[in-house]
Amino acid sequence: MRAKEPAAGNRSRLLHQVRYALRHPERVPAHARRAVRDAWLRLRHPDHIAYYRAVMASDAARSAEAAVGHNPSREQWARIGRMQFDYLVGHGLRPHHRMLEIGCGNLRAGRLFIGHLDTGHYYGIDISPHILLAAQDTLVAEKLQTKLPYLALAGDLTFAFLPDAHFDVVHAHSVFSHSPLHVIEECFANVGRILAPGGFFDFTFDRTEGEEHQVLHEDFYYRTRTLTDLAAKHGLDARFMDDWERLPHRQSKIRLTAAADRARTVGS
Repeated sequence: MRAKEPAAGNRSRLLHQVRYALRHPERVPAHARRAVRDAWLRLRHPDHIAYYRAVMASDAARSAEAAVGHNPSREQWARIGRMQFDYLVGHGLRPHHRMLEIGCGNLRAGRLFIGHLDTGHYYGIDISPHILLAAQDTLVAEKLQTKLPYLALAGDLTFAFLPDAHFDVVHAHSVFSHSPLHVIEECFANVGRILAPGGFFDFTFDRTEGEEHQVLHEDFYYRTRTLTDLAAKHGLDARFMDDWERLPHRQSKIRLTAAADRARTVGS
């Protein structure tokens, strides 16, 4: 299915950066500080996961909300979490489902998923120990301890410590927008193993139909076809979620299901 054209082009190009600086001169000092910070962290942490864990630690030291959305507004944090929750519940998430949230952060949406799901059915992973401590604070603030959610630190996306065919729903919001392609492929190569029959994997990404690029090694922009072809390589069917585009969020969304599920349906 063809995705609609994005509003902006290659944000890594000098011309784009100059135009943006002229339109928003007040943001230039903060961007310059972030560029210097990120360059220093990349020198110390050549591996992307280790690098981005350091980015998260730096951001979380300033604000847990900022670390999961670059926006210190609590209202914005809550609104984006509610949007994720309402969309997923409207598109198949049921209380009896077992759910894995990749990049659960400080439970911006996770707090709502935990409340919706049966006890013990939510599992959240993140690469940042700092943000997982903030997630524990959210559990206490929301009085969700009795729902027994699982929160775990992850160093990759192989899911080696998780059981086969266990999760009905896997969800990743604003994870692949910060991931180089080899990290995404690692996820695609392994997520099918942990999906239960009939399960699905929803993820968001920053979309471009032009030149694929990254900014500061923090924000990555992909063509839809790049990700759908990569999913097919690993036995996953991809569906572009058009109605997500109508919501007030800058990212796009794709749903993956196991091609084996389609084969079983056709053969039944």
